[in-house]
Amino acid sequence: MQIAVMGAGAVGCYYGGMLARAGHSVTLIGRQPHVDAVRRDGLRLDTQSFCLHVPLQASTDARSVRDAKLVLCCVKSTDTEDAAAEIAPHLDPDAIVLSLQNGVDNAGRLQARLLREVAPAVVYVAVEMAGPGHVKHHGRGELVIGPSPASAGLATLFAEAGVPVQIADNVAGALWSKLIINCVYNALSAITQHPYGRLVQGEGVPRVMQDVLQECLAVARGEGVVLPGDIEEAVAHIARTMPLQISSTAQDLARGKRSEIDHLNGYVLRRGAALGIDTPVNRVLHTLIRLLESKSS
Repeated sequence: MQIAVMGAGAVGCYYGGMLARAGHSVTLIGRQPHVDAVRRDGLRLDTQSFCLHVPLQASTDARSVRDAKLVLCCVKSTDTEDAAAEIAPHLDPDAIVLSLQNGVDNAGRLQARLLREVAPAVVYVAVEMAGPGHVKHHGRGELVIGPSPASAGLATLFAEAGVPVQIADNVAGALWSKLIINCVYNALSAITQHPYGRLVQGEGVPRVMQDVLQECLAVARGEGVVLPGDIEEAVAHIARTMPLQISSTAQDLARGKRSEIDHLNGYVLRRGAALGIDTPVNRVLHTLIRLLESKSS
C-alpha cells in the first residue's frame, strides 16, 4: 500500500517504519535534517526486539501525500490545522486519513478542515527521536481505533506489520482515557525531566497524580463521557510498562520546542471552566509548563 506519514516525529516514524518494514511503500513527511538522514541511510528503527535501517521515502513537502491510500497524521496538536491546510489539496479522493495524535479533538479538527471523514486512533507507544533518522522504541505500540468500513482492513494491515490494533465501539472514551493518562504524567515528567518509573516513586507524587486524575474524571463526567475499563489501573499500568519513558512534553521542553500542554491539561482546564468545574491542580501544571516554555522563547 502507498502510505504517507504527515509529521515524521517519534510516533510517525515508529508506525511508518513498522509499515515499511512489512513491505509497504511509506513516505515520511518531516523536517529537513531528519529527511536528509532518512534519504541517506534509511530510518534507523531501534526497537526492544530488533534494530535495523528501514529504506523508505522522505520529504519536506506535503504534496508527497498525493497517491497515498492511507495518510497517518502524526503532527503535534498545535499544528493540526496547518497540517490539514497543507495536505488538503493533494489528498487522493479515496485515501483513508487516520489521526495518531494526543488529545481528544484532533480528528474533528482535521475533519472540519479537510471536509472528509478522519478516523481517530488512540496511541499507546513509548518512543523518542534519538537523533535525525533514528527512532528509539521503549515499549508497547498498540493502537485503538473506532468501528468503520475501513477498520477491519486497517487492523489487518497494522497487525501484519507487528502493531496490535483494537477496534473499540467507545473510541471517545478511549481517547479520554489516554488524555487523562497524559494529564497525569506528561507535565510532571516534563517539570522533573524524570521517566515514569522514577517519577511515581517521588515523595508526594502519587497524591498529586491522584488529584489530577480526580479533576479529569469530574470533567469527563460533565462531558457525558463513559470511560472504558478501570482508569486508575490504566494510569498505574503506564509506569509499570513504560518505566524508562520520558513524556513527549518533557522531550519538547528539553529541545526548546512548544509542547502540547494546551491540548492536555489546558484542554481539561478549559472544558472544566465551561462546565463550572474547578481544576486547580491541572491549572498549576498547565501554568508551570507554559512558564518553562517561555524560558526558551
